[in-house]
Amino acid sequence: MVWGTIAYDSRSTSIVMRGTLTGQRYVDDILRPHVGPFLNGLPGAIFQQDNARPHTARVAQDFLRHFQTLPWTTRSPDLSPVEHVWEQLKRQMPSCHSVHDLELAVQDLWAHLPQDNIRCLINSMPDRVAACIAAGGGPTRY
Repeated sequence: MVWGTIAYDSRSTSIVMRGTLTGQRYVDDILRPHVGPFLNGLPGAIFQQDNARPHTARVAQDFLRHFQTLPWTTRSPDLSPVEHVWEQLKRQMPSCHSVHDLELAVQDLWAHLPQDNIRCLINSMPDRVAACIAAGGGPTRY
């Protein structure tokens, strides 16, 4: 699993995790060491995540109560800018011959993704929301 968070003018480092992500691992390996400091460095930031089981675990929700979070619908990939970042990275992914090479490639692509790409995705949110509403919550062109 690869994890990362984006903001208009910054992004976290990418985190590659092997094995099953539980709610406790999410807190211990991602939220506490990475999300907390990242959000503390962005006054007024609102954290958004999907409703994956580790994200909705009580231990994760307890940690996040110290931060402003955006409620998120169960199935809304069209509306999640970071999902489109992952899609961009997948299209650029070179062939890899080992898990280690794959991890290095993901981290390199993440680190070199132009921040303007992230800004464009975030700026497109009003249009994405409007398209989702117009589609009655169904698929959109995004």
